Amino acid sequence: MAGLMKPVMIAGGGLAGLSLGVALLRRGVEVALHEAGSYPRHRVCGEYVSGVTGETLERLGIARHFRGAVPLTSARWFDAAGPVATMRVDAMGISRWVLDDLLQRDFQASGGSLHVNSRTEPGEGIVWAAGRAKARGNWIGLKCHARGLDLDKDLEMHLGRNGYVGLARIGGGLVNVCGLFRKQQGIGGKGALLQCLRSGGLDRLADRIGAAQSDSFCAVAGFRFGRQQGPEFSIGDAARMIPPFTGNGMTMAIESAACALDPLLEYAAGKLSWREAAEAATRAQQRRFRRRMGAAILMQALLSSVPGLVCALARQGCIPAPFLLRLVR
Repeated sequence: MAGLMKPVMIAGGGLAGLSLGVALLRRGVEVALHEAGSYPRHRVCGEYVSGVTGETLERLGIARHFRGAVPLTSARWFDAAGPVATMRVDAMGISRWVLDDLLQRDFQASGGSLHVNSRTEPGEGIVWAAGRAKARGNWIGLKCHARGLDLDKDLEMHLGRNGYVGLARIGGGLVNVCGLFRKQQGIGGKGALLQCLRSGGLDRLADRIGAAQSDSFCAVAGFRFGRQQGPEFSIGDAARMIPPFTGNGMTMAIESAACALDPLLEYAAGKLSWREAAEAATRAQQRRFRRRMGAAILMQALLSSVPGLVCALARQGCIPAPFLLRLVR
């Protein structure tokens, strides 16, 4: 059957690219994937999956890789003064070091051709899953894993004057610590995360993380949120990047692969041209993500411009957290 289908190439071996690759291979499409890095490796990521359905995971053929994920059911927001709001969540915590490695092994075991430390150029037959487009920006993302760090809830979100940071259980006694902060002169190196926390007034959190055993430090900069200016057939962060406070980035990567699956199968079967398949995948992503992207961009603007007002209103019960959470799912 595979010989009757047009092959597909994928640029980028993150969640979106690997999930799509596995799904195509299981349906008889020959797939080559080029990944600029190697496996396993750490990524700046909240390592928090919320909103993706079991049906989507099963359709892509990757549900079993989430069986070891940690169920997350409770969340609490904080600012420098203390707790702001508490809510129920339905999410999973899982390390990208673990998950990406499981997916790339599945991809190869399913017959995919994986090229690590390899880049390719956009073109017909190439799905672009190579991450966000580089752009000037005033934000930096920082991440580490901490051991021996007790959490108040399964998920903690801390809002400071200069950004925010999320803490999520990911199993094995580890907590993923991942934050988004405004760039500042004189902050850098492995101590950047603690420096940013103290600069934002989150000294108690900095003390907690500083007392824990931490590793897996990584950082990322040069990005902007919203629709990205990628090639015509783009998925994942290469298509659109949601502000990380939503905890929806991993879910959107997986869902974007699901949006691309049927158009690519029709392309591989000769029923759609490449441009038609790209347009169909783009429309599917727009339908699925329009509301959550719009709501998230607005919330990000409020959190970054008037964090004190947001926290004050939340403490008074004037911000319906469960409703806002649904808007970005």
